[in-house]
Amino acid sequence: MADTQPSREGDAPEPPETAAQRRARRAQFLRDLVEARALRDRVQPRRARAARMRQQMRMRTFRW
Repeated sequence: MADTQPSREGDAPEPPETAAQRRARRAQFLRDLVEARALRDRVQPRRARAARMRQQMRMRTFRW
């Protein structure tokens, strides 16, 4: 069977990601996620308020 992935000559395998690189990538992802949620809250205020109310109810009924 033929190889399904086109081979690129001169491509060296990438070295494994270090822990610092992974943390930096994760931090960037989390910043983007917070920004996206803030944008959604501004665009859909009624839905955002309902979500806040649900979260407050969950926190009130949570037992330690």
